[in-house]
Amino acid sequence: MSSLKEIKTRINSVKSTLKITSAMKMVAAAKLHKAQNAIGNKLPYEQQLRRTLAGMLQDDDLQRAIHDELGLGDPHENSLVRLHDVHIDEYPSKTDVDRVALVLLSSNSSLCGGFNANVIREFNTALSALTARGYSRDDIDVYAIGRKIAEAAVKSGLSITADLSQMADKPDYEDAAELASALVDSFASGEVGQIILIYSHFATATSQPVIRENYLPLAMHDFDVTDEPIDYILEPDPLVLARELLPMVLRLKLYTVLLDANAAEHAARTIAMQIASDNAKNLIADLTLAYNKGRQQEITAEILDLVGGTMA
Repeated sequence: MSSLKEIKTRINSVKSTLKITSAMKMVAAAKLHKAQNAIGNKLPYEQQLRRTLAGMLQDDDLQRAIHDELGLGDPHENSLVRLHDVHIDEYPSKTDVDRVALVLLSSNSSLCGGFNANVIREFNTALSALTARGYSRDDIDVYAIGRKIAEAAVKSGLSITADLSQMADKPDYEDAAELASALVDSFASGEVGQIILIYSHFATATSQPVIRENYLPLAMHDFDVTDEPIDYILEPDPLVLARELLPMVLRLKLYTVLLDANAAEHAARTIAMQIASDNAKNLIADLTLAYNKGRQQEITAEILDLVGGTMA
């Protein structure tokens, strides 16, 4: 059994740790509130823009005009946007797509529960699936947003195409727009045939599931669009509007993903620090009880010694 001095030292140590975890929980909760407001304001706007674009792009002539302008040729063979034939969670095959890119989002630091471990697990699953479909490590480009996922990618034998860890802590629209432009350029030039996002989604404060979805080709089938083109009243003309909407949607999609992952990280850290604080309080209570029992035993032993000495 530990001595009373050791127990007292342990109690003081746990109390110091409790102060740290409580402070970290409050900081994470404040950041979560700010991140929730940011994603709450941007997500509905981005989704409505996608619905509008999806409705417009049901017109085959407009699709063809956009792809001719981008130099992509037949939209049915090499399409930037697809309405029906791209599933949001499908993996490509080497026979159909020569090269793929993974955009991976994690945090730069630890102490956020299973947040990073879940993203890394999904990344390893995706890597195994791509390998099974004929891809080698050299056929996969990695855009790492977060130091933890960058380290995991390197350990898996992949080369980092771009280390964008600075974007994980403070999502910025200009940085997201720059990355979106680089990804679109690589897709439009034929350098990569599919771009996949892997990130944690902020569902609730206690739930942050990992999402894997295609960034390009941009899948529109997950929105409720009818088979017949929607009769929009467009000004000045469909092609000009589509030319503006398409890059805007792609930039906003990446930016909302950054905000979503950032909110999920703060939520995970808030919960982790709350659990750590609760465990620290329970441990302090147990140690205090053990200390009081030990102290009581010492006092009882001293009293018995005194009584025995008096009787002698």
